[in-house]
Amino acid sequence: MAVYFQKREVVVPGQLLAEGRYRASFGTYDEDGKIFSSLVGLAELRGNTVKVVALEGAYIPKEGDLVIGTITIVAGNNWKVDIGGPYGASLHANNALRRPYSDDISEYMNIGDVIAAEVIAFDRSSGPFLGMKGRGLRVLQGGMILDVSPAKIPRIIGRRGSMINVIQDHLNIDTMVGQNGRIWLQAPSTEVLRLAIKAFKTIEAQAHTSKLTDRISEMLAEEMAIIKGSSASEKEVNPEEVSVQDDSSDIKSESELEPEPEVVTEAEEEKPVVVEAEAEVEEEEEDEKKTEEVSE
Repeated sequence: MAVYFQKREVVVPGQLLAEGRYRASFGTYDEDGKIFSSLVGLAELRGNTVKVVALEGAYIPKEGDLVIGTITIVAGNNWKVDIGGPYGASLHANNALRRPYSDDISEYMNIGDVIAAEVIAFDRSSGPFLGMKGRGLRVLQGGMILDVSPAKIPRIIGRRGSMINVIQDHLNIDTMVGQNGRIWLQAPSTEVLRLAIKAFKTIEAQAHTSKLTDRISEMLAEEMAIIKGSSASEKEVNPEEVSVQDDSSDIKSESELEPEPEVVTEAEEEKPVVVEAEAEVEEEEEDEKKTEEVSE
């Protein structure tokens, strides 16, 4: 028995991975007791099972997969659903609704609706068949859909959900990860939503690296501290601004309540008197001149 790869080593199709009492799993094939890689990906050994986690590739449905799709056609008792990849999916009303239901199934789900469903059967000639009677399977309201490589979904979820749990715990978001490379996100703010997208894209780009979960956790902790700090600073009120506003309002109210006597007002009251007095003096002088002229 021998293993010819390191843990999470990037391997290519046709590369010898192991020989002896090992069992071939996803991404590998057995030939005369030797196990070879069938795709480009990360080689893993779990017990005596050898598998390769693909780094790229289209989504190939498997029974039991959670998928996120968009309804494209409503026909009779069936919905046609786009789940990405080379296969279109079908969802029968019996696998989504409780009887009795309306003959017009568009009342429940219509074209353009985004749904979370499960692959209950898969046939390469007819495509996958979906069901929506499991826990959490529903029409997804609001939020957004993020597309990533289907091959990176196992790394985004993490072993026993470790990676996705880290993201949800730090960001407090609602999310659903489909095996078909679609992630539904609903966040409390735009800043948190952008950080979630950044986290998922980072995982997608660095899926082949080690200690990725720890790095993502540290990044999210730092970024969330910045977001919370900026939010707190926006809510704080500057005490100097408050005192200035209070002083100005006090001055305004005092000026309104106790108007100061203006000198201009008194001047204006005296001015017409002065003018009239001058006018009377001039009239008296004119009268005296006229009298003198007459007497002459």
